[in-house]
Amino acid sequence: MSKSSNAATFYSSGLKGRYEEGKRGDDHVLKGNSYKILSVEDGKLIEKEVPMLNALNEVLRDDYITDSKGGIDRWNRVISKAGIPFTLTAPHKAFHRNIGSLSGSKITPDGQVVTDEQWMAQVGEWLPTNEDRAYVASLMGRCVEPGKFANWIAPPVMGINRQPVDFDYIRFN
Repeated sequence: MSKSSNAATFYSSGLKGRYEEGKRGDDHVLKGNSYKILSVEDGKLIEKEVPMLNALNEVLRDDYITDSKGGIDRWNRVISKAGIPFTLTAPHKAFHRNIGSLSGSKITPDGQVVTDEQWMAQVGEWLPTNEDRAYVASLMGRCVEPGKFANWIAPPVMGINRQPVDFDYIRFN
């Protein structure tokens, strides 16, 4: 659960705000308002109602997730238009949390609470492995020769300010 008295203090002091605070239809004081946050009880995710001032970090997280899902939807339209039979999805908001009271819980991308053993058996399917990281690192070859580009960067059609792609932007003389 993401209860934070620090967030409440900073918000009430005017040092913290919510995403698009000016567009919110409430009194911006939030006394008496509540918000639902997640908690794990008896091996299940449940929602608890808490004072909104104490749930501001969760409000911000939910706004971020909503914004991110808009980006995922845009990418899915591009993928679909290209005829690729694949869809990106966002994991459950409790998945792989490393902060707050959910940090000790093992929760799958679809929001199921699992045991440590179940988590360890499947974590390599959900999160990058050391082998995945090594593979990505192998793709990131350094290229500093003028007019040449690393194999993971598409060369531009033209250089900056319509200069040739191999233009000598930096000179040491």
